[in-house]
Amino acid sequence: MNHDLCVFLSEQLRQQGLRLVTAESCTGGLIAATCTDMAGSSDWFERGFVTYSNAAKTECLDVPQALLTAHGAVSAEVAQAMALGALRHSEAQLAVAVTGIAGPGGGTPDKPVGTVWFGFALQRAGQTTPDLSSERQRFDGDRAAVRSATVEHALARLLALSQKPS
Repeated sequence: MNHDLCVFLSEQLRQQGLRLVTAESCTGGLIAATCTDMAGSSDWFERGFVTYSNAAKTECLDVPQALLTAHGAVSAEVAQAMALGALRHSEAQLAVAVTGIAGPGGGTPDKPVGTVWFGFALQRAGQTTPDLSSERQRFDGDRAAVRSATVEHALARLLALSQKPS
C-alpha cells in the first residue's frame, strides 16, 4: 500500500510543482525512506529530518523549548512547529512531521502507546505564510505496526493535501 501511495503522491507533487520535506520522530526516517525507495524521487522529495530527541527538535527545526515543556513532544503544537521548522530549513513547499509513542513503553493515560500527532505545512506560491494543520491518530499493534500505520497515514494525508487547489 505504501508504494502505491508514494506513486500517486509523486505524480501529484510533480504536477503541482511541489517538493516534500519530512520531520520525523517516532518513525525514525521511515517516511523519507519509503519516499526515496522510488526511482526519480529526487524530482519531488527535498530532504528529511530525523529529530528523535527533544534537543534535536530544538536544534534542527527550531521547535521552541517552551512548547516542549508546556505540551510535551507528542502534541499538536510540537507537530506543527516541527512541520514549520522543516519548511524553513528546506527548499520544499510541503512538510509532514510526526511525533508519537510507538511503544512498547512510554505511554501514559493521556497519551497511550500508539498515539501519534501529525503536523502538516503547505506553502504555495504567493502565500506569505504556510497553511498549518495537525491531527491526532491512535494506532493499534506493536511498535512495527504503529510505525507502519504512521507512514501510511502520513502519505495518504500528504496526497490529499497536495490535491487541494492552490
